[in-house]
Amino acid sequence: MQVFFNLLGTLSYYAAYVLIITRVLNGVLTLGELTFLSGAFNRLRNNLQAFFFRLTRIAESALYLKDYFDFTDLKPKETSPDTSKLPKGITDGFVFENVSFAYPGSNQKVLDNISFKLMAGEKMAFVGENGAGKTTLIKLLLRFYEPSSGRILLDGTDISTFDRVAYQKMFGVIFQDFFRYEFTVKENIAVGKIEALDDLDKITEAARLSLASEVVEELEHGFEQQLGKRFKKGIELSGGQWQKIALARAYMKDADMLILDEPTSALDAKAEFEVFQRFMELTRGKTSIIISHRFSTVRMADRILVLKHGRILETGTHEALMKNKSLYAELFSLQAAGYR
Repeated sequence: MQVFFNLLGTLSYYAAYVLIITRVLNGVLTLGELTFLSGAFNRLRNNLQAFFFRLTRIAESALYLKDYFDFTDLKPKETSPDTSKLPKGITDGFVFENVSFAYPGSNQKVLDNISFKLMAGEKMAFVGENGAGKTTLIKLLLRFYEPSSGRILLDGTDISTFDRVAYQKMFGVIFQDFFRYEFTVKENIAVGKIEALDDLDKITEAARLSLASEVVEELEHGFEQQLGKRFKKGIELSGGQWQKIALARAYMKDADMLILDEPTSALDAKAEFEVFQRFMELTRGKTSIIISHRFSTVRMADRILVLKHGRILETGTHEALMKNKSLYAELFSLQAAGYR
């Protein structure tokens, strides 16, 4: 339709010129009238083009607006009513029973028949190539997604029977694609537990644990420093500095379980080692999951689960997996070779 109306407008424009020139040649119009009319036609054409261009943009924007409202109206599909009482702490652990997952409308499984147990107080690492399903496992555990088949149990109870909001409050999580809020430093950290926004002692302690205190010390206004360039006095942080701020959010609440999904990819080797040393100390006796491509970090875990093409390839300690001489040993050796 756009091509048709553009063509129609162009033909009409030049047809009008031909008509005017013909009339001038026949003596009906003077050269002055020709100049006046050609200028008027040109202005009219530009105004009409601008008018129809705006109408086109409105139509395009309306399509996006419909998508936006459709998205905000989406409700999570509940597999069962909230019938179970949430335990006060993790006593036995999480069990994945034959869990599979595929995105709606797709027959390709992201996870295929996954079964394993994460014991209470255990630190487990997920390892695998990109697209193996590591982050999807986390999102299923957090009930961002629901399994296509199978079930996930917490202390013997299907997690789908818990109240979703109360269940998710059990976790402290930082994903690799965390959000950079253009708030103050204090507000950015407090997002981890927003009701503690005015508890500066808690925010300061969370910053210390994540090494974000080093960033705060360099800022002119400390915790009140505005971040982001949208604001006049806002400043932009480096990728590593933003990551430390985001890590502090995970330490804001005393969660029953901590999950770090590639949380230190922008940190230097020294800062990463310090972050994970503190993480191991803080999670002593707590259940936790780490996803990382750096094997110096992964080997700190009590147990390592190796994924390939949405399936569990192998599981065990670092030493056991190295003796197994499968994918984990291959990836570890390839990474270690770069440091020799």
